[in-house]
Amino acid sequence: MVSNVRSLKPKAGLLILHIELKWVEPVIWRRVVVSERITLGRLHAVIQIAMGWYDEHLHEFEIAGEKYGIPDPDGCGVPIHAEARKTLIKALNGENTFSYLYDFGDGWEHQITVEEKQPAGRRKVPRCIDGANACPPEDIGGAGGYAYFLEVMADPNHPEYEAMLEWYGWRFNPTHFDKASVNEWLRSIEA
Repeated sequence: MVSNVRSLKPKAGLLILHIELKWVEPVIWRRVVVSERITLGRLHAVIQIAMGWYDEHLHEFEIAGEKYGIPDPDGCGVPIHAEARKTLIKALNGENTFSYLYDFGDGWEHQITVEEKQPAGRRKVPRCIDGANACPPEDIGGAGGYAYFLEVMADPNHPEYEAMLEWYGWRFNPTHFDKASVNEWLRSIEA
């Protein structure tokens, strides 16, 4: 007798990730929940949204001694593994921390730590559960440029204040973080 019952794949567990932008003050961090089977390509999108970046630059993961990203179709540069189909749980290979570099020019290095593993839940993932402080603007010039930007934006009497305000477009609050908005944007990503 042949059974019509299919073997069901168990639901993927969840990972709570702490993402921290290195080399800046005040400390900028996010805590997100993702499926352990999220691809690195989708994790990149989650990080972009959670941190407040606009995905305007190249990026790279370094996990368990391997580099992942979008390989150069011409084969130039450092060899990198394709991120599109590689799942986070397989890339981790037992490790609990890894790095994510965004914008090779500005050099925004993020340290990511797997804080907790949980069984599959009923709530939608990915989702942001906590965080602090605003992300630096794109193309600000790395940590040094961001520190100078904060200095200028904090002093309306600074000689470069008006030019910086015009370049940025509005007043900047370095302590602003809106979890609800992040989660609204994260709803567009299927884990």
